[in-house]
Amino acid sequence: MPVTEPVLTRRIPTHPWGDPAKRRTISYDDFVATGGYKALEKALATEPAKIVEMVKESQLRGRGGAGFPCGLKWTFLPPPDGGRRYLAVNCDEAEPGTFKDRLLVDFDPHLVLEGIAIACYACRLDTAYFFIRGEYHHQAKVFQRAIDEAYAAGIFGPGGLLKGRSDFAVDIHLHRGAGAYICGEETGLLEAVEGKRGWPRIKPPFPAVKGLFGRPTIVNNVETLAAVGPIVERGVTWWTGMGCESRVGGAPSYGPKLMGVSGHVARPGVYEVDLGIPLRRLVEEHCLGMRRGRRFKGAIAGGVSMGILGPDQFDAPMDFDIGRTHDVMGLGTACPTVFDEETDMVAVARNIARFFKNESCGQCTPCREGAGWLFKLLCRIERGEATSRDLDMAIEIAGSMGIIPGTTICGLADGNNWAVRTIINKYRPEFEARLKPRFVSIGVPVRA
Repeated sequence: MPVTEPVLTRRIPTHPWGDPAKRRTISYDDFVATGGYKALEKALATEPAKIVEMVKESQLRGRGGAGFPCGLKWTFLPPPDGGRRYLAVNCDEAEPGTFKDRLLVDFDPHLVLEGIAIACYACRLDTAYFFIRGEYHHQAKVFQRAIDEAYAAGIFGPGGLLKGRSDFAVDIHLHRGAGAYICGEETGLLEAVEGKRGWPRIKPPFPAVKGLFGRPTIVNNVETLAAVGPIVERGVTWWTGMGCESRVGGAPSYGPKLMGVSGHVARPGVYEVDLGIPLRRLVEEHCLGMRRGRRFKGAIAGGVSMGILGPDQFDAPMDFDIGRTHDVMGLGTACPTVFDEETDMVAVARNIARFFKNESCGQCTPCREGAGWLFKLLCRIERGEATSRDLDMAIEIAGSMGIIPGTTICGLADGNNWAVRTIINKYRPEFEARLKPRFVSIGVPVRA
C-alpha cells in the first residue's frame, strides 16, 4: 500500500540517506521552481479565519505524538489585542526511535517554513520560534540557512509576508535545545525557549491563552506544519481522500504520514504512506521484510512511550485508533521499532525504564522516584534475582504514576508506565522465567 501520492516527500528522492549522491537540500530557488510558496500566496489572498476553518475541516491531526486536531487547536487562541503572539515549532524529536522530522529539515526545510508562514498569517502570530534538539547540529545549520534564504526573499521580516503582499510581518528565530527529552513536552519547550529549566507547567492555563512570555502561543510539530501548505494549495477534499476513516467511531486518520521504521528490518528508513497501513505491509513492502528472514516478535508502535504491539499484532493498522484497539497508548510519532524473535524483551523493558529514569525532570515525586524504582526492579528481574512479588510491584508502580492516574504534571511518567506495563503483560512468560525460585520446607522449588 504505497502512499496515494507523495506529498511531504514530493521533492525528496527515495531513501536519500542511503545514497550520498542524492543528499541535496532543496534551496529556496529549487523550492519555488517546483511550486513552492504558491500555497502561501493563495493563503495571503484569503481571510485568515477561512484558512483556520480549512485546516479544521481537513481534520489534520498533530503529527508530533498526541494526534490532537491542528485546526481545533488554532481556534483556542483569544482575539488579537495588539500584543505579541507566538508560534512555537517543536523539532525536539528526542523520542527514542523517532527521526521522521529530521528528513524534512535535512532535505525540504522550505516546505516547513511555508507551513510556518501560513500558520502565523492564519492565526495572527507575529513571532515564531523553531525549537530544534541540541543533538541536531547539522540540521540546525541547514534550517538556519533556509531561514536566511526566506528572509532574503521577503517571506519573513519587515514589510509583510512576500514583500508587501500582506501587511502582516512575521519574524522567526531558531532556538537550539540542550539535549533534554522533557523539552518535547510543549510547556517544557516553552520554558526552555524562555531561557529557563525545561520543567513542564501546570495546565490550565494552556499555551493558547498563556504561553511564551505569558502571551498567546500555538505549539505545532514540524510534520504537522509541513502538511498545512499542501492542504491550503490542494484543498480539503483532496486531503481527506487519503488516509482512513475511524474504525471505532472516533475522529478519522486523514492524509499521508511519515513513518520512520527502525530495528530488525532489512531496510530501515523514513517512508511516506497513507495512515491506516497495516504494520505488516509497511515492514514487508517498504522495509523489505524482517532482517535475516527472522520472525516478527513485536514492535513499539510509534516511539517508546506508546507501548508495544505483541507477536499477534503484526497486522495492526497504523492509524490514530491503534491505542483503542491494540492496548497501546496511541500512534505517537508513528515511527515503529521492530523486534525479531531473538530479542530479549526483559532487556528491552529495562533499557526503556533506564531512559525514562534518566530523562525525568524530577519535578513530580511519583515520576522521579517511581522511575528509579521501576528501573531497579527490572534490573533485578534481568539478573535473575527477583521474585514474583518484585514483578507484581513493578506493574503496581508503573500503574501508579502519570497523568492518567492524576499524579504528575506531564505525560513522561505515562510513557514509562505504558512501555513497561505493555511489555510485561504481553511477554509475561519471559519475565517469569527469570524469577528466582523459592524453596519450602519439603525441598520442592516453587515460585513465590
